[in-house]
Amino acid sequence: MVDRIGSVPTEASVRRALRRAATGRALDVDEASALQSARGPALDELLRVAGEVRDAGLREAGRPGVVTFSKKVFIPLTRLCRDRCHYCTFATVPHRLPGAYLEKDEVLAIAREGAAQGCKEALFTLGDRPEERWPAARRWLDERGYDSTLDYLRACAVAVLEETGLLPHLNPGVLSWSELQRLKPVAPSMGMMLETTATRLWSEPGGPHFGSPDKEPAVRLRVLDDAGRVGVPFTTGILIGIGETPAERVDALFAIRRAHREYGHLQEVIVQNFRAKPDTAMRGMPDAELHDLAATVAVARVLLGPRARIQAPPNLIAGEYDLLLRAGIDDWGGVSPVTPDHVNPERPWPQLDELARHTAAAGFTLRERLTIYPEYVRAGDPWLDPRLLPHVTALADPETGLAVEAARPVGRPWQEPEEVFGGRIDLHATIDTTGRSGDRRGDFDSVYGDWSAVAGKVAVPATGSSDPDLRAGLRLAADDPAALLEPRHEEAALALFGADGPALDALCRIADDVRRDAVGDDVTYVVNRNINFSNVCYVGCRFCAFAQRESDADAYRLSVEQVADRAEEAWAAGASEVCLQGGIDPKMPVTGYADIVRAIKARVPGMHVHAFSPMEIVTAAAKAGVPVKEWLGQLRDAGLDTIPGTAAEILDDEVRWVLTKGKLPAAAWVEVVSTAHELGIRSSSTMMYGHVDHPGQWLAHFRVLAGVQDRTGGFTEFVALPFVHTNAPIYLAGIARPGPTWRENRAVHAMARLLLHGRIANIQCSWVKLGDEGTVAMLQGGCNDLGGTLMEETISRMAGSGNGSARTEEQLRAIAAAAGRPARKRTTAYGHAGA
Repeated sequence: MVDRIGSVPTEASVRRALRRAATGRALDVDEASALQSARGPALDELLRVAGEVRDAGLREAGRPGVVTFSKKVFIPLTRLCRDRCHYCTFATVPHRLPGAYLEKDEVLAIAREGAAQGCKEALFTLGDRPEERWPAARRWLDERGYDSTLDYLRACAVAVLEETGLLPHLNPGVLSWSELQRLKPVAPSMGMMLETTATRLWSEPGGPHFGSPDKEPAVRLRVLDDAGRVGVPFTTGILIGIGETPAERVDALFAIRRAHREYGHLQEVIVQNFRAKPDTAMRGMPDAELHDLAATVAVARVLLGPRARIQAPPNLIAGEYDLLLRAGIDDWGGVSPVTPDHVNPERPWPQLDELARHTAAAGFTLRERLTIYPEYVRAGDPWLDPRLLPHVTALADPETGLAVEAARPVGRPWQEPEEVFGGRIDLHATIDTTGRSGDRRGDFDSVYGDWSAVAGKVAVPATGSSDPDLRAGLRLAADDPAALLEPRHEEAALALFGADGPALDALCRIADDVRRDAVGDDVTYVVNRNINFSNVCYVGCRFCAFAQRESDADAYRLSVEQVADRAEEAWAAGASEVCLQGGIDPKMPVTGYADIVRAIKARVPGMHVHAFSPMEIVTAAAKAGVPVKEWLGQLRDAGLDTIPGTAAEILDDEVRWVLTKGKLPAAAWVEVVSTAHELGIRSSSTMMYGHVDHPGQWLAHFRVLAGVQDRTGGFTEFVALPFVHTNAPIYLAGIARPGPTWRENRAVHAMARLLLHGRIANIQCSWVKLGDEGTVAMLQGGCNDLGGTLMEETISRMAGSGNGSARTEEQLRAIAAAAGRPARKRTTAYGHAGA
């Protein structure tokens, strides 16, 4: 994060910035910083410009002149916190509280009182991970059977939904990608104030955030991004007057804008003014001045644009309602007729009649909204978990997405939606005849985020290598191939990835010699069937042409019985394995994965079930609210044999977040496969390459795989997956390249053999992606395995692969013969299979 002192603005710089803002020109950091010093007529002009931007946004949203609020109760689940913010009176110490946490009955009592008075939001506010600092918190959770504060928060949110119908909004502080996944099914929205991007306010002694691990700006910005990746309607904002400079405020607003442009998830931005509180380290610091607040709100409006929803808390503005409305806010936030503002207890919320009167005096109409903003209510998927849909729709106006003010919350079951099967269930066959309905989804321009922001994150690698590095690499490849993974040989390894001409031929010969020594000459294959049980998915991976919205023409879901039917058909055709993968379907029930496995084993007991990517596993465990290890154990008990190591793409988050948007982080992928291995569930390993990646990231990926294999020994094979570009969204957007070159395909497969030597014996090439001729070449350059007969293949074919969906055993044997090698049928785990 950048600590910005900034230059002192002049009248001329303020006038220049005002002219640019008034004409809709983009402002840089210096110009936006200068505007915060506007006072007198200059401030009036800034407020006019900001108000016009806001008004245009409200007209576009279909609610001109409407300012919103949420009627809520404030539930302070725990006031213990591991942080030490110097301005906070919310956080306290255990001996000042009757209990470390509110009991669930106390939570429900607050929620019921709110429901009785027409509130619709239950705002859960709590300190960050208090059990990591306070033994009393850890003891309280242990006594009640909760592993963490977040586990208890999840349970309380479910209880509020089921017992009262209030909609939880969760403010638990810093969350990981996995934790956001776990909480999304129980809350329509969540939030965390960014506050500031000024690292010095956190890192320097005496700073307001010094000694608070969760207030590091880089950590909080990662939360904003992860919330977008998970698809959570998210509230954030800045806190002004805590020692930051005007330039640092602007830097924080730019960071918020960047995150929203990429993911579209920031439903609300709060601009909050610091108010000094007694009994805090910052009690003597002056309050943020209200004209300063108004100028900052106006700058936020200009920077964030007409579609942003901007809020200023009405209990912190000393009655200056008109000033803040002129500055461009369109929301007053949550207001409670029941509970105090526990964060600012000395400043009560205004009465709703008073708030409506002041809003009307400024020419606006006050309307109630839900905790999830109207745009996200109307959009539904992917923002709203299906288990929350009945609770939200009961309180929302279907036309506007705003609250039905007369509606009263009623407790409803928090449960799986009714499954609806069908759609284009013959896609696995017709993809090879009639093809897909179109080359892209109907929401192409919105579901993947701002393409220009995505393009700006693509890394440009250094190119070129020296002949000495190349020669040294070839010598090492022949003498000690696995040593190429070591950091001291990085230049040699990168040179080999770039090999061409005679050097590439030599690399492939060496790889093939290593292959012969490691596994012999047999080319192995498995008789199997792919079954993609659903292609409904809203994750928004930018490389994926398989995923469809539920309403798309090519969308489908198979029932458990239909999956079992296909498995039985495969067994009758001689298959020993079924490989099951699907989209991250929000309507897939928590029990659905285990139900599929049990159904297959009941129908065909001898069938090997190779199923569910790490992404499917981690999201299903999150929906179930259990650890990955427990979830995998349940699948194993149901009959799961092995898992595919797909969803790896490139195990480098720098490229991963460009490529996948919302998929699991590299560390989470490693956690899932490592946990599976520890439970005796082996897996394949993969790498998809040739899109927005480069050889340095390939090498890092192989190092990650080697590290996992050294710890667990659980990988059965490595599969190189060339990127199929034709219908891939990131290619259609002009960002990814059109797949790997022929040279890169040869180099990657050969390097896989060399880099993983002594760790992973089997290197597989994909006939689906390479075609028969390409597969023969890879078999002559280090590979020993052809994968499977597949019988059906939809994912690569939807992306535009032209190599069909199935191969017979005879065809696979012919590919091996063309490479001059014998073929041998195998089991999933590379044992010998019968004839």
